[in-house]
Parts: sequence; structure tokens; C-alpha cells
Amino acid sequence: MTETPPVQIVTLTINPAVDISTSVRKMMPFTKMRCAEAQRDPGGGGINVARVLTRLDIDAIAIYPAGGATGQTLARLVERESVRSIVIPTANDTREDITVFDETTREQFRLVFPGASLSEFEWQQCLDAVTRISSEAAFVIASGSLPPGIPIDFYGRVVRASKGAARVIVDTTGISLKAALDAGVYLIKPNLHEFQDLAGISTEDEPALLEAGRSLFARHRIEMIALSMGSQGALLLTRDVALRANGLPIQPVSVSGAGDSFLGAMVSSLEHDDDLEAALRYGVAGGSAALLSPGTGLCVREDIHRLASSVEVTAIAGYHA
Repeated sequence: MTETPPVQIVTLTINPAVDISTSVRKMMPFTKMRCAEAQRDPGGGGINVARVLTRLDIDAIAIYPAGGATGQTLARLVERESVRSIVIPTANDTREDITVFDETTREQFRLVFPGASLSEFEWQQCLDAVTRISSEAAFVIASGSLPPGIPIDFYGRVVRASKGAARVIVDTTGISLKAALDAGVYLIKPNLHEFQDLAGISTEDEPALLEAGRSLFARHRIEMIALSMGSQGALLLTRDVALRANGLPIQPVSVSGAGDSFLGAMVSSLEHDDDLEAALRYGVAGGSAALLSPGTGLCVREDIHRLASSVEVTAIAGYHA
């Protein structure tokens, strides 16, 4: 494998996909539905974050496994977006996911497949790639679901593979997220449902969310929690600071990739400086901008900068973890 030049941010996508999006006049059961021309984009959490960072002129390199004809298509799509990558060859074909927009109801249907299993050699190669280049990176971002064959503590291994040289961000869900927390994570970015599952709560009440955040800081090695809440905005929590950002009134064209766009825009701000208010503002702007792009197109640079000026960030008084 060839040497790569120094990079600001490394992303790891252990379960990538080629995202296929289209539209139909109306979703109908047991009916042959004529689709619009398909749009294909590279997909998977870390790849999406790298796409956003590249659009914001942040140097990023995406590490991901890929196999078969779909894997070759994925690599071409990533290259088309000028994202540098380290591709780990796999025996099994890379998955495809499908998004369908109903033009009548304006509802979006997302069909997400589990992904092909990886051998121990293949996923270990991904970890080895992180180890080789993380020492020169400001951030390592491990994002997305785990495919079959991956140990449940994989993201904890990613943290350890980074050897503390970079700030590690983990964006995943369920047991795989819980397994990463004690390894020492700089930032997690759950949405509201994922946060409720992680904290074991069901309420959306802000004081309860803050208390749940305090509990997570007390139990785990986390420096920051970015909680995205869709139209309700977002919370950004550290042990000493709690910030609230308002949501923006946007009629979504698509919801695909909003979380990845939120994270990419936020990290682009953090890469410049540690101004948490600015980071939250750009995160909400990035997630909101993704709602304006059809299919799996993600956010557009101009929309992020335009929307950021409309995001108001306020500190929550009296908070301390």
C-alpha cells in the first residue's frame, strides 16, 4: 500500500455502501412503479463525513473496505468527489442501499441492507490503516454501523489504534457505541432516539436530557456529546458547558445524511479552533443544509454558510456535570 501524505482528518467506514436514490409518482404495493433515473452516491457514515469535510476545504482521508463490482463503483464515486481514500480489498461485495422519494406524499423510504461480512484479516487491515496515519491527524472519525463478522468492541479498538495521538469521534448506535465509550472518546454524536437508548430514558424534557448527559460523563470517558434533535435543534454538552441551538424551519427534500452532514460541518469548525458555539452553529447548519439536497446528496457548502447565520446558540445557565 502506498504512503499517504499528512492529513488533517481520518474517517473510518467499516460498513460502506453505494447509495442509490430515485423517485416514483406514488408508492403502491404489488404494483410495478416506474422510477426516475437513479442517482448513485458513495455512502456510509465516515465516507459521508469525509465528503462534507472535503466540500468545506478540510483535508480528509477515508478508510473503508470494498469488494466486488459494487466496491469498484464505490471507489470511483469517492474519487469523483475528490476525497482521498485508503481502500481495503474484501472478498465479499460491498452493499447497496436504496432511497425512494414518493412525489405524491413527499415521503422518503430508505431501504438499508446489513452489509457483507468481513473476515478478521480484512477488518484488522482497516485498524492497521488507522494506526499508520492517525498520529498525524487532528481527528479520527469512526462512523456507521458494523457489518457481520465484526467484534462488538470494534470502535473501542479504533480508539486504541489511534494511540491517543488524535481526538477520536465515534458516531454509531446501540451496543457498539456503549462498547467504545470506556476507551476514551473525544465526541459522540447521537440523535435524540440514540441518546435516549444510550442513557436509558424516554423523555425529551431538557432538564432530563442534561441530567442524562451528566450521568454519561460520570460513567464514561467522554469529553463531549453533540445531541442532534432534528427540527428541535441540538445540544452540545461538555463537563462544564451546555449549549442549546435552535432548529431551522426547513421543509425537507430528503433526510438522508443529515446526521453525517451535521458532524462533518461541526468538525470542520472544530478543526479551525475550539470555539464550541461556532462548532454547534455550523453543525446545525450542516444538518439543515442536507435537508435541501435530494436523495443522498448531502449538504452544499453555500447552504451551510448561508444557514449558519440563522442558528442561535445560547448557554444553559447553571449546568455542570
